Formats: sequence, structure tokens, C-alpha cells
Amino acid sequence: MKIHLRNKSETGLPPGSLVFSGHERTHEVKIELINYSAENFTETTVDTVDDIDVSDDSNKVYWINLNGVHEPEIIKNIGEKFNIHKLVLEDILNTHQRPKVDFYNEHAYAVIKMLIYDKDTKSVDSEQVSIVMGQNYLISFQEKSGDVFEPIRNRIRNSAGKIRTLGTDYLLYAILDIIVDNYFLLLENLGEEVEKYEADLIANADKEVLNRIYYLKRENLLLRNAVWPVRELVSRFEKTDSDLIKKKNIIYFRDLYDHTIQVIDNVEIYRDLLSGLIELYYTGTSNRTNEVMKVLTIISTIFIPLTFIAGIYGMNFKYMPELEWHYAYFWIWGLMIVLFVLMIWFFKRKKWL
Repeated sequence: MKIHLRNKSETGLPPGSLVFSGHERTHEVKIELINYSAENFTETTVDTVDDIDVSDDSNKVYWINLNGVHEPEIIKNIGEKFNIHKLVLEDILNTHQRPKVDFYNEHAYAVIKMLIYDKDTKSVDSEQVSIVMGQNYLISFQEKSGDVFEPIRNRIRNSAGKIRTLGTDYLLYAILDIIVDNYFLLLENLGEEVEKYEADLIANADKEVLNRIYYLKRENLLLRNAVWPVRELVSRFEKTDSDLIKKKNIIYFRDLYDHTIQVIDNVEIYRDLLSGLIELYYTGTSNRTNEVMKVLTIISTIFIPLTFIAGIYGMNFKYMPELEWHYAYFWIWGLMIVLFVLMIWFFKRKKWL
């Protein structure tokens, strides 16, 4: 997770300049077209933007999905074909946008983060998804191939549920909903990781566990930054008076808003848990250090009087009377042993040992 700063090539350009600012991509841009209505359905892959054929039939919905936004010329051609505002095209090419929605006369533009959890590497892959919605078309822009939209495609193919009859705004809702639902899967995996490392932390608080907890905290921060703006995004769809959003579909956006709030609440819970685990680690380390210092202090305290006695009778002055005693050596040993035992008994009585 890195903080994005504008490149020098982006600085000073006029608004609407089409400059790609994401990670370097080399794959070919793939354009997928799904055309459906209540009775019909077709699914094709087109080679160029000119091959996209969209009619004015209000009963049909055209879902155009671009896998790749790293070629500004293709984005420019899409903008010209669908009369998309240049500021929207600029935002599509800038893959570090904050989730938001903007309404224009003929279309609406929404951007959201799609997060996919990789169980093999135990990491989160973040990708920006831009969506332009018109009266009978929806264009989704992805940075690369691979997404979480396959259940939506299957519902369209099989005419399952209401998706084939409720128009473009319902398709937009379905896309946003499945992205938000995938956040719950991320939280589930994050929760399992938190429980695992909480147990490891109690059993053996080593540096490796602490590093993993810091990594989980960064991933939770990535999820938090992706989710918090979605609340405002969905709220604007719910409250808008734009003709692009039908009144009968607003209830679905209201339900999506509730899901978003649930995700935010869970993210905040895990944020507090991870902060608590870090505090627990340092508290445990401090307690173990205190225990070691306690033992060393007790040992030092026990040997202070013994060292004092040994120091006195180690001076070997000529007229020390004890030096002439026949059993002085054994008496001194007995005195030191008695002192040792008494001090151990005293410390145990005080529960210092």
C-alpha cells in the first residue's frame, strides 16, 4: 500500500487531459459486450470501439466491460462514442481515485475499489473499477482481467431474478452490491487471521507474530480507505433526483447502504482488535522483562548480606579475633546459609517469589 503522488508528467496539464497514471500494464485491452432484455440475451467480445453497436431501444440494456484502461486512445474513443465528459475520462485513467459518484446530464459516473483476497499469498489485491451509466448502457472499466462479477453474468445468462427486467440502474446496483459483499469475505478472512495471531501472541509473542499483525493492520487500513467513501457514494444514489435512477430501484440502494454500514462497523472492530493485539504484545514483552528483572533483583538482594560477610572476613587483619576460632569457618558458613534460607522464606511470604 503506497501513497500516490502525481507524476511530473501529470503536473500542470489542463483539466480533461488523458494520461494513464496507474501501474504499468502490457496486456491487450479486452472489450466484452453483453446485450440483454427480458426476452433476449447475447454475449460477445469486440475488437475495437467501433464494433460496439448500441441501439436506442429503452427495453434493452448494454453492458460493456473493458479489461484494461492503460491505453488512453481506447478510452478517448469510448468517450467520443458515448459522449462522456472529459473529466470522467481523466478520472478513469487515474487509477488512484477516491470512491465517488458524479451525475451529468446524460450519464452518471461512479468509481469504487474492488478488493480480492488471495488465500495463497494471504494478501489483498486492490483494483479500481470505474462505471459510466446511461439510459440503456453501462460501461465498466477494470485495470486488468479477473473480477467478482461472474455471478451477475450468470444471472443475466440464466434470466435468474429481476436483473433482466429492472434496467441499467439495477445492473449498477448489482455490480456495487457484489463488490461490497466481497468486502465481507475479506473481513471473514481477516477475522480468522486475527484469531490465529491472537492465540499465537498469547502462546509465544515473538517478532514474527508482531510483523504479521502490523501487516494485517495495513490491510485493514486499505479496506477502511476503500469502504468509508462507499457510504457517501451509495447515499447519493439513494437520495438523487436524477432520471437515471428509477424510484422503484432506490430501495435496493438503500439496502446496499445498510450493507456498507455493516462493513464499516466490522472494519472498525478489527481495527480496534489489531491495535489491542499490538498493545498486548508490548505489554507481554514488558511483563516478561519485569519478571526477569524481578528475579535478578531478588538474587542480588539475597547475596548482598552474604557478600557483606565475605567482604569483612576477607580483609585478614592481624587482630581479628574470629580468625583464631577453631570452628570459625564453619560458623560463618552456617550464618550465611541461615541468612539465605531466611531471605527466601521472607520473599515467599511476601509473594515476591
